[in-house]
Amino acid sequence: MKRGDVVTVAMQGDFGKPRPAVVIQTDALLGTRHVIVCPLTSSRVDLPAVRYPVKSTAENGLRIDSQVMLNNVATVSRAKCGPVVGALTAEQMLAINERLAFVLGLGG
Repeated sequence: MKRGDVVTVAMQGDFGKPRPAVVIQTDALLGTRHVIVCPLTSSRVDLPAVRYPVKSTAENGLRIDSQVMLNNVATVSRAKCGPVVGALTAEQMLAINERLAFVLGLGG
């Protein structure tokens, strides 16, 4: 699993059902037991600062157009992650980086 990969995760709490998530953690932490992800949802909300739209493609493995929930960053055990089903593009990850900087207060 590397940054930008789309995996299925079983998260605790409100997002407990298995759902796709994008890995946002740096590849420098590949050997850790946990991974930082943002879940995806097919329920669309018009909040561009915290929801990033992703069209389903063969490359990302999504079955339905979705939104990355950037305000729901989570750390999950790698054991709770399924196999990699696809990956987002470099352009998509750049847009996610910009929004994560805002959500996490790193934008200055």
